[in-house]
Amino acid sequence: MSDTAVADTRRLNSKPQDLTDAYGPPSNFLEIDIFNPQTVGVGRARFTTYEVRMRTNLPIFKLKESCVRRRYSDFEWLKNELERDSKIVVPPLPGKALKRQLPFRGDEGIFEESFIEERRQGLEQFINKIAGHPLAQNERCLHMFLQEEAIDRNYVPGKDLGGKDCR
Repeated sequence: MSDTAVADTRRLNSKPQDLTDAYGPPSNFLEIDIFNPQTVGVGRARFTTYEVRMRTNLPIFKLKESCVRRRYSDFEWLKNELERDSKIVVPPLPGKALKRQLPFRGDEGIFEESFIEERRQGLEQFINKIAGHPLAQNERCLHMFLQEEAIDRNYVPGKDLGGKDCR
C-alpha cells in the first residue's frame, strides 16, 4: 500500500472562540412554543385554541417571528397534509380523548384544565418534531400553519422555498 492512500488524521485548525461566539445567538435556531389555551363557544360549538409562537433565523421561513392561534383540528389538518404529500414519517398527535367527550360526565371532559395542559404539551412536542425535520421545513402547509393567520385549505400542496411561490 502506498503512502498516498493513508487518510490525513490531523486536527482541523479552528479559530479560537471568543465571548461573542460562545454567548451569541446560535447559528441556526427554530423555537416553537404552544401556550395560552383559550376555550371559546358554547355547547357543541365549544373548542379550545392555542397560541403557536415561532422564532427562527432559518432562511427558509419568510417571517422570523410569528404568533398564530390554532385549534386541535388545525393540527390534524397539518398531520394529514404532511402524510399525504411529503416523504417524512409524521409523529402521532395526542389522542382525541373520545371518552372525555361523552355527555353526562361529572367533570368538564376535554375542557378540564389538566386535560388541556396535557394536550398542549403533546401538541408542542408534535409541532417541534415536525418543524425540526429538514424535509418538512420545505413544505408549504407547515409554513402556512406556523405563519399565516388563516389556513387556506384549498392551497396547492408543494414546497415552499423561502416564501417563493412555486406553482
